[in-house]
Amino acid sequence: RKWVSWARRCRLTPFKKLGATIRDHLTGILRHFDTGLSNGQVEAFNAQIQAAKARAKGYRTDANLIAISYLLCAKLRHLPRHPWLHAPHQT
Repeated sequence: RKWVSWARRCRLTPFKKLGATIRDHLTGILRHFDTGLSNGQVEAFNAQIQAAKARAKGYRTDANLIAISYLLCAKLRHLPRHPWLHAPHQT
């Protein structure tokens, strides 16, 4: 808290800005160290959904986007194989 106070009174604009940002988010920053939680996984899901939206150039309905998002982010392992990508071996 002392450093934040100093940074906000500093003559350097970037330090003032950093001090204000840390002051505004101080409870969340301290909570991270107490719990060890991170939002990294949520950011990864968001990146996958944004990439799907970019590839498809839009979906017809919101329900379709939600369904694709669940398929991409749920990491489902019990889905059947695609019949044309994984043809059975012929002997």
